[in-house]
Amino acid sequence: MITRIHRRNFLRGVGGVAVAAPFLSSVLERQAKGQTVAKQKQFIGMFTHYGCVTTKFFPTKSHGALVASDIANSLSPLAPYVSKLLIPRGIRGMNEWTSNNRGSGASAAGRGQANDPHLNVAGSYFTLQPVTPSGTDPFSFDTAYKFQAVPIGSSLDHIMAQQLSPQGTPLFMRVGNRPDTAQSAISYLKSATAAANAGATAYPGLGQASQVFSALMGLFDKGGTGTMTPATYAMSRGAKVCDLVKGNLADFKRLPMSAEDKNKCDVWETLCNQMGTIVTSNMCTTSLATQIGGTSTNANKSVSTISAAVTSDGSLDGADMYSVMAVLATLCNYNPVVLLKYPGNYTYSGLGINNDSHNLSHRLDNANMTGDCYPNALTLLQTLDKWYATKFAKLVGLLDGIKNSDGSTLLDSTAAVWFNEMSDGNAHNLNNLPIIQAGGLNGYFKTGWAVNVDTANTGSATLTTGNSESQCANGTGQVNGINQGTGTPATAANAPINKYFYNIMNAMGVKADSTGFPVKGGTMPVTKFGYSDKTEDFAGGYQAKPDAAIHSPGEYTTLKAGS
Repeated sequence: MITRIHRRNFLRGVGGVAVAAPFLSSVLERQAKGQTVAKQKQFIGMFTHYGCVTTKFFPTKSHGALVASDIANSLSPLAPYVSKLLIPRGIRGMNEWTSNNRGSGASAAGRGQANDPHLNVAGSYFTLQPVTPSGTDPFSFDTAYKFQAVPIGSSLDHIMAQQLSPQGTPLFMRVGNRPDTAQSAISYLKSATAAANAGATAYPGLGQASQVFSALMGLFDKGGTGTMTPATYAMSRGAKVCDLVKGNLADFKRLPMSAEDKNKCDVWETLCNQMGTIVTSNMCTTSLATQIGGTSTNANKSVSTISAAVTSDGSLDGADMYSVMAVLATLCNYNPVVLLKYPGNYTYSGLGINNDSHNLSHRLDNANMTGDCYPNALTLLQTLDKWYATKFAKLVGLLDGIKNSDGSTLLDSTAAVWFNEMSDGNAHNLNNLPIIQAGGLNGYFKTGWAVNVDTANTGSATLTTGNSESQCANGTGQVNGINQGTGTPATAANAPINKYFYNIMNAMGVKADSTGFPVKGGTMPVTKFGYSDKTEDFAGGYQAKPDAAIHSPGEYTTLKAGS
């Protein structure tokens, strides 16, 4: 018992009941368990369909430190955040459709399965698994494998969420509430008891930002008044309790007290310091939600206004509201694994584009692979690319506008990654994928750089940007998507995306078993994920290639800070 001072005054002396009381018991508990709580981390993926105009998208410098002038075209909306960007170059996705992939079995030609060009890619993008059933004719319209095939494994978002998310599932949001088909679904969950060659189930997620807002409303101001003191704000972003009450504690320890009581004070201070940093949901307030646009009115307008033109005043459109919900979900510790998916087959009339985005990616007014160029197709595609970049910049800006107690921002403890389904949408090629990351996940990743990981030419600053402008350059002419002439030559930019996924999983704290594959309850770093890291192994489908495997385990070390 403290001899001359009441217990309530003791707590005030170490910073006030609002700060000390909730943490004293947790300090003791965590000390007993030998645990340290680290600053929170979050992954927010943004996925768009149909590739891009690669020649206007990529910086000409494929390896080296970035400056704003390096991203002067489609990525120009991201210029304010160039020091926090990581552009991994030379990466390829798996299961690429090719016109010569006829037949099945070990002798199958081509680079991936002979299923639908988009079903192949979307189904395998995050699962890195073949789809089933497997087609035998890349031009067939057989319903079974053109419109119904599904991958045979769970996707990256679910693999991570099983270990990291309170619910065990990711927060998956379909921007604009458009339903997915097998040609556009990207989030899949497979039953743990299903056979190896059995298909996974497409995960519907949530289609309206208002649904997420409703779920979060019960977390706003939980146990509080809706206002935050500077101390509780700093604490919510990772400050040590002891640092916040240092002055009060020093004053208190100067007061006369017995040796026993002084020892108790020293023990409390030692335990507090050993605890490390704290992250709580104290930032999850109505006032902060309102500050970044998270209101019921805004959340409910999201479906009808996702195609709004970019406004000169920078105001939020419907698409931005999904990003707002993603940020709030991480702030409220609701889910650290978030995936935003923009719709396929969408007409962005608010941008002055009156052609379906799928058709436009073919440079046509339909989804065929040959024909007359759609008027000004490349200009319209660049307009859409830049709009997507603006949406990603809005997400990045929201994250970068929230300060942590150590002077960093929420973006610094995040990996926000813009993934695109393919490279050039007319060629349907998966080598030279457009991937833009913002944030270093608490210093795990290098930022402010383009990093060329191309297997054949690692570290070269002159990796090709592709050939997107080789057809329809003047707004007229003929389209030929079959020969993949607008894509990147198949000999370049083939570093497997699998290894980048290992980077993300390890940075987030996902664990693997002794074989290197991610598994709940694992203790090892992730070094493998997926069916194979060679698109050729997908040709013919599951087990058609007897040596299909992860041929190059381990992450890309050149993407890590300090490399």
